[in-house]
Amino acid sequence: MHSAITGIQTLVQQQQNSDLQNIGHKVLSNERLTMDDGVLLFEQASLSYVGALANWVREQKHGSVTYFNRNFHIEPTNVCVFSCAFCAYSKLYAHREEGWELSIQQMLDIVKSYDNQPVTEVHIVGGVHPKMNLAFFTELLQAIKAHRPQLHIKAFTPVELDYMFKKAKVSIEEGMRLAHEAGLDSLPGGGAEIFHPDIRQQICNDKVDAEGWLAIHKAAHKLGMHSNATMLYGHIESYWHRVHHMEQLRLLQDETGGFNTFIPLKFRNKDNDMSHVAESSVVEDMRMYAIARLYMDNFPHLKAYWPMLGRQNAQLTLSFGVNDIDGTIDDTTKIYSMAGSEEQSPAMTTNELVSLIQQVKRVPVERDTLYGVVKQY
Repeated sequence: MHSAITGIQTLVQQQQNSDLQNIGHKVLSNERLTMDDGVLLFEQASLSYVGALANWVREQKHGSVTYFNRNFHIEPTNVCVFSCAFCAYSKLYAHREEGWELSIQQMLDIVKSYDNQPVTEVHIVGGVHPKMNLAFFTELLQAIKAHRPQLHIKAFTPVELDYMFKKAKVSIEEGMRLAHEAGLDSLPGGGAEIFHPDIRQQICNDKVDAEGWLAIHKAAHKLGMHSNATMLYGHIESYWHRVHHMEQLRLLQDETGGFNTFIPLKFRNKDNDMSHVAESSVVEDMRMYAIARLYMDNFPHLKAYWPMLGRQNAQLTLSFGVNDIDGTIDDTTKIYSMAGSEEQSPAMTTNELVSLIQQVKRVPVERDTLYGVVKQY
């Protein structure tokens, strides 16, 4: 470990740019980076510099441990009342006959199909359908818990919850309490996109705003629930918008401590209203992960979704600050392949995932949703 410290200290000392050198010293002494620091890293730091610093932080926090979990996804519907410019997944409500809508029984049957498998989590997210209201989903949560009480239910983005709560005429606090009591264990990180209103108005104007998104996660944290956070990057935002987004999350985490992991999501331009926008390069992707690890100092974990990046690029992220590559995701999930993911049928067996992690000299650890260790390989 001593040689690693000397190596990273030398790298910092060798920086010609004194501002970048100062940022390096801050990282090594666990000092918090400012928004200006974050922007400067995006604008001026080399990939090798941010990568080495992020890897150092990752190894300080987690050594070589890389987490994954065994989960499966249920998507209740791809019919949606909202029209987000980057979405290749949903069908507008006016064209709902082109989409799918699952009944409570159909979703329970999916849960039952995993009865003899060692999955620890079901992940439920989908479009926002007017008929799938708070009462519908609390019934679903209760049915899943009645059938398999130990299964952790991670479900619904603030986009879905905001719509449900408004329709049911309940406050955020009351709505979260009802969902939690019905069996909702934690929240995924979706729907955050980019918080800044200038960007939000252009890519997802009609859905819950940043304040609403943060308020729903805050209410969940107050009930003792954990949640994740995402950021959709690599489209029309500037570096400052990314840092502003991360800053809002970092501030809420200071207040509640309820976030488990931060997940930067790469914008894909296939089959959506933003197909004219070029996708970010692999170099830019790795810079994003590395700077996120440096900036999000109070988030324990940094996750890369391997289906969106492809297997090899996901391996690469493990040298740029990432310590979690999500789950063995069953291939019933349509959301990734329809959103232009690298993996057309995103499924990996546990052995494949373990081997993927071991190939880059990391230690695979199967976790539950809250990062309890299920098995170390």
